[in-house]
Amino acid sequence: MSQKTKIILPIIVAISIIAGLYLDRYINFYSLFAESKVNEVLDVIDSKYVDSVEYSTLEDLAISKLLSELDPHSMYISADELKSSNEILFGNFEGIGVQYRIEKDTIFIVNVIKGGPSEKVGILGGDRIVSVNDSVVAGIGITNTEVQKLLKGPKSTVVKVGIHRRGISELLYFDIKRDVIPNKSVDISYMIDDTIGFIKISSFSLQTGEEFHKSIADLKARGMSSLILDLRGNSGGALTAAIDVASELLPPKSLVVYTEGNNSRRRDLFASRNGLFQTGKLLVLVDESSASASEIVAGAVQDHDRGIIAGRRTFGKGLVQEQIMLADNSAIRLTTSRYHTPSGRCIQRPYTAGKDAYMDDYYDRYLSGELVSADSIHAADTTHKYYTTSGKVVYGGGGIYPDVFIPIVNLKDNNFYYQLIAKSVLFEVSFNYTDLNRSHLLDTYSDAGSFIDNFTVDNVIINMILAAAEKNNITYNEEDFLSAKDNISLLVKSYIGRNLFDYDAFYPIFNTFDNEVQQAVSTIQQQ
Repeated sequence: MSQKTKIILPIIVAISIIAGLYLDRYINFYSLFAESKVNEVLDVIDSKYVDSVEYSTLEDLAISKLLSELDPHSMYISADELKSSNEILFGNFEGIGVQYRIEKDTIFIVNVIKGGPSEKVGILGGDRIVSVNDSVVAGIGITNTEVQKLLKGPKSTVVKVGIHRRGISELLYFDIKRDVIPNKSVDISYMIDDTIGFIKISSFSLQTGEEFHKSIADLKARGMSSLILDLRGNSGGALTAAIDVASELLPPKSLVVYTEGNNSRRRDLFASRNGLFQTGKLLVLVDESSASASEIVAGAVQDHDRGIIAGRRTFGKGLVQEQIMLADNSAIRLTTSRYHTPSGRCIQRPYTAGKDAYMDDYYDRYLSGELVSADSIHAADTTHKYYTTSGKVVYGGGGIYPDVFIPIVNLKDNNFYYQLIAKSVLFEVSFNYTDLNRSHLLDTYSDAGSFIDNFTVDNVIINMILAAAEKNNITYNEEDFLSAKDNISLLVKSYIGRNLFDYDAFYPIFNTFDNEVQQAVSTIQQQ
């Protein structure tokens, strides 16, 4: 045997042993999968069932059912659903750059995104999309999902749209080259007064930290010394985004959250930067729809005694999912750990009664009176006490409990106002008024600020509202009307402002009569 063979032979033997071990492991895994009852039943159905079936559809159903039995947040995501959810997570998508609504079976463009593909070719707010790629889309009962499939698409691909524009008899045709469209998660940031800033975050995407940082810098430059951070209705998103937002508010290296599970070791996550708003008055607005990443931020602020949590008890999602890709570009999101606030509490509410009962929690809170009375809130787990930095007792097991309770407004206290909202009368009137007067309004008001300061809801609009109320069989007396008139006018103004200038006009108007925002302002002023 040569010297070279003496050296190489042991290496070959070692490689063969390792390969054999891995091959044996693969064969065992494959045989277990192939012989599983689930796979066996699927094969029997595929070969013997009376009608033809889609094997892949059955697989999807089996996986979905399997995961649903684990907890309310483990789930299967199809390839198409995954693409849509990733657009939210990554904060952008590829399309034509319009905000639209389906009104009267027509795709109505509310606004075009500045600098986007549609604005570049001359499409305007108020236009109606009648055809897409020579196929008629008006008057056919088109759905939002179908519209998105038609308008979204890979960057640089072209979509041809036929537009009806008020005042022009013939259709206008545009070839729009799709591009990457930013999907902002910070809806609005503005100064409520000379010192109080307001920022609303609607979701937590990978871009949220950067957006929040810029908003903080801008408001501080305008004199902000107090901040209201609105996380109402924010169901969460990327964990890293929650860390980024908390990092702007907490001292460096503060513990924001830690995760831990039976098969996952404890992982501590700390404030990662020298944030721009580590001092100054802070109030975080939350409600029963604030979940996950929103609760991480609120919990960290509360546990470190950094600010006030105001509103109502949050959703109570303390489970962490890991996304695992499958071979066909679908994925599963599997709960792998729980997250804990800095004090150690896990705010996940119980789900042992099943998924239906878990999702009915909103209704249970309403029936119990919790949404209108702080006395009706009962901690899910009072056997374990946790302590904030200053020693204040907090509880886990059912969401973040607010420091300052703000009840939900009962619109039924004024039935006339409630009926106008419930039957979409105010929305419809605002839509129609904007549609009829868009050109004049945009000529008169150059930007959101000008509209906010100078537009008033006049008798023309009031008469439109009263006529629409009569058409919708809404009865009222003069007292009902007068008691609701101010709110009606402000809500209609905020809707018209949104139709013209998006959230830049909507929130500064809406927040002037939003009870929760006004109580937040009062609370922060009294600190």
